[in-house]
Amino acid sequence: MLERRGRILLYVALWLFIGGLLASLLVGQGGLDWRGALLVALPLASAYSFVCTSAWYIARSSPLATSGPVRLLATALGAAFISSGAWLALARGWNFVLGQWAGVHASYGEISWMIFGFGVLIYLLSLAVSYIGAASVQAQAAERRALEGQVFSREAELRSLRAQIDPHFLFNSLHSISALTAANPQGARRMCLLLAEFFRESLKLGAEEQIPLSRELMLAGKYLEIEQVRYGDRLKVEIDGDGAGECLVPSLLLQPIVENAVTHGVAHMLDGGTVRVKAARSSSRLHVSVESPCDPDRPVRKGTGVGLSNVRSRLRALHGSEATVDAVEDNERWRVEITMPAVAPERL
Repeated sequence: MLERRGRILLYVALWLFIGGLLASLLVGQGGLDWRGALLVALPLASAYSFVCTSAWYIARSSPLATSGPVRLLATALGAAFISSGAWLALARGWNFVLGQWAGVHASYGEISWMIFGFGVLIYLLSLAVSYIGAASVQAQAAERRALEGQVFSREAELRSLRAQIDPHFLFNSLHSISALTAANPQGARRMCLLLAEFFRESLKLGAEEQIPLSRELMLAGKYLEIEQVRYGDRLKVEIDGDGAGECLVPSLLLQPIVENAVTHGVAHMLDGGTVRVKAARSSSRLHVSVESPCDPDRPVRKGTGVGLSNVRSRLRALHGSEATVDAVEDNERWRVEITMPAVAPERL
């Protein structure tokens, strides 16, 4: 309550109001005029405002969820009686000081029990407000812990999915190298060098979960360059970032998609074809598409099933329902469209 300036001002205004109530009590029952009543009431209200802050610590030490009703009642009444009794003693002392220095004398003998009851009531109200505040703090802490748990869970899922991509890509690349070793040893050697360069570039990313799209398009281009060693002139590549290169995307997001474009598309075309990767940003959305020709009568190829499912899982973990991945095959064209929030890098 006392951590923010606005709350402190509100607390002071509340106790000025309580001081006014006490002054009206002294005017009506204590035989004082308003000047004398305010001289007595306002300093007493100010002093009792500090005493009532102890209600917050009582609320924290005896929470409603774990304390029995007997303990709560005994603690509340005990603290209220002790605080109000100390306040009444302070009021008598202050009345004596004012009588010596300002000629102000209040008849406390007649209203002592009224002031005592007033103090008990105010303290119990302070305790009730403190319990409400403590419950609010606990609720916020629980919500924060739940959000932190979701963030940690999402990060763990992203790391797991990313770890799944790396061995999958390496397995397929080694399989391609194996296919070239007998028919084209020079091509196999070049593919090994390109593969080493690709992984060297990937390692530069370190532990980054997201990278600029321009970097991701470059990595996709390197992968397609590796595949061009195997397919030669049959595989052509077109990559267009269209000014969306600064948007952040998960690293190696496009690699499984362009891999599918080659293995399920160009690989089955006698004349080969062009793999087109295009990205564009519109307002707060990022659109990325990968397209290639395909043979509708091609045999069904059995794989590890990582590909598109991994891409969907990573985007779902990162953006929830705001990201979509649609794969369509029509008119001998295979096309994957990704739509996701356009996340810009933070500027220093």
